Amino acid sequence: MKNAELRKAVVLFSGGLDSTTCVAIAKSMDFEIYALSFDYHQRHQAEIHMAKKAATAMGVAEHMILNLPLERIGGSALTSDLEVPKDVPLEEMKSRIPVTYVPARNTIFLSFALAWAEVLETQAIFVGVNALDYSGYPDCRPQFMQAFERVANLGTKEGVEGRLRFKIHTPLIDLTKAQIIQKGMELGVDYGLTHSCYDPDDQGRACGHCDSCLLRKKGFAEAGVPDPTIYG
Repeated sequence: MKNAELRKAVVLFSGGLDSTTCVAIAKSMDFEIYALSFDYHQRHQAEIHMAKKAATAMGVAEHMILNLPLERIGGSALTSDLEVPKDVPLEEMKSRIPVTYVPARNTIFLSFALAWAEVLETQAIFVGVNALDYSGYPDCRPQFMQAFERVANLGTKEGVEGRLRFKIHTPLIDLTKAQIIQKGMELGVDYGLTHSCYDPDDQGRACGHCDSCLLRKKGFAEAGVPDPTIYG
């Protein structure tokens, strides 16, 4: 295998604050970026538009957007008519799994990332999950990421035959939102090209009240960085 092939990385890229920072971190590690986004018919379609803009601005090698009609499965406020919770106290966010949880989302997304990584002959997969300032999703925890890494190496031809040892990189998992933003600023991330809101208006403006907006506001305030978000 060529050394250049080992420097490719598949990065799960939603267009949000965390995943965009993750792209910047992978780039700083001299990886060639293959960004993978999903149009899963989420109500916050604005993130897909931001992902396209950011991918171009950040010079990724390839940006693939896959269509997954997860609204046909439902079970989440992000893919159905269920109401998105607003103004939930920050201390409550980690105490329950909210209705914005999309069933098995990261398992699904990582499976596609793994498939692409195997075809690209690279062992590096990056995902911007965070287990500190987050909304309590079970598939953002270190235990889940470690388990999926084992699955990746047990369930692929390249892994079983020993040509690749897949690694799930989670560089943000132990950082606060403020620390993530500070790291991104050091790497030149333009957070004006990111979208976090779960329930934007028809013009793509953030609601300012969903869990994701509240965590984003908190992060910028604690980082001492102006929030470029346009709120409705």
